Amino acid sequence: MLRSEIKPALSDNHENRANYAGDFGIVAETADYLVVEKPPFLLVHPTKPDGRQTLWGELRNLLAFEVANGGQVSIINRLDRETSGLVLVAKTAAAARQFGFLMQQQRIAKEYLALVWGWPEWEAKIVDLPLARQGAHGSSLIYLKQAVHPAGSSAVTELRLEERFRRGSGAENAFSLVRAIPRTGRTHQIRVHLAAIGHPIIGDKIYGTDERLYLQFIETGWTPELERSLVLPRHALHSARLQINEVGNWESPMPVDLVEFCR
Repeated sequence: MLRSEIKPALSDNHENRANYAGDFGIVAETADYLVVEKPPFLLVHPTKPDGRQTLWGELRNLLAFEVANGGQVSIINRLDRETSGLVLVAKTAAAARQFGFLMQQQRIAKEYLALVWGWPEWEAKIVDLPLARQGAHGSSLIYLKQAVHPAGSSAVTELRLEERFRRGSGAENAFSLVRAIPRTGRTHQIRVHLAAIGHPIIGDKIYGTDERLYLQFIETGWTPELERSLVLPRHALHSARLQINEVGNWESPMPVDLVEFCR
């Protein structure tokens, strides 16, 4: 059970911020928390002291009054820079502690939509493959890159096929929309699991066809050459649903760039 101070979301956003015009949208808000929609390419937390825009910084500005009066901005479910979709944000220390406890207990349900290469032969699948940092057990040019390894931490992802489609003739133009439900919370879990079973996420620079494309992107930015290999300028992963029993159930439709690709 949640502590009594964490209330269900109001029908209207707290303090009338429903139409916030920043780089993210507000889905729900109470005095205890926010649920926001993060666009792709927006960093969640600062990674370098270079003043780059982040979701955390934008939220600090938006909630300046609350922060000045003892509140805080604690992002509960972090998303990669290129991943879009729902993010849960605690506004008080009590809410942050309780949501953190629920995350540890795997009681915050999360669902993602992913566009992947190829047509899976299955309609539903459970991927149960342990994950570890690849550099700890082998070689990798990318420090944070994860890999399936028997010495890794347990990682389980439920997959459901939503749709198969083509964008032209030939096997290279066969794609699928997959719903991914992580049962554990490992770094890059969905991306690694989909790549491990032969259906990497479209646009994934690390777990796609060649990790060197990520290093090339860091040096050159997005180029026609990278587009020919990756198709999309970001990995096609979207946080589509969050649910906490007795608190709320929030959904986010697939964003425009991924909808346009499916068309």
